[in-house]
Amino acid sequence: MSDDLNVNPLLLSPLNLAFVGDAVFDLLVREYYVAQANRPVGTLHSLCAGKVCAGSQAKAAAAIAEHLTQEEKDILRRGRNAHTSHTPKNSSGEDYHLATGFECLIGFLYLSGRNERIAEIFDAVRKTWLD
Repeated sequence: MSDDLNVNPLLLSPLNLAFVGDAVFDLLVREYYVAQANRPVGTLHSLCAGKVCAGSQAKAAAAIAEHLTQEEKDILRRGRNAHTSHTPKNSSGEDYHLATGFECLIGFLYLSGRNERIAEIFDAVRKTWLD
């Protein structure tokens, strides 16, 4: 995170936070799979696509929900309740909104400089994956 960014994540819309959170989570997933083994890029893409999708992110949000602080639960809820103009193709509307909430939370934590908390959440999410 750049130190010269002066942004208050509480003032950003949930969809702006989700936009950032999607990129951060995608990078974490890519880093995780690249660190495991030297694989063909196509294989990496398939592995990552299975984790950075609405269904998987909705499961992640459900898996970590009981371990979130009240503030984090509030941010996740804001993202889940955000009105989008997008209609999900490959997931239910419920999964899509919960995934948006998850991305919103990750974006909020990232823009708040709480990278250690992101690492804790990512570790908890990763433990739910069956590779």
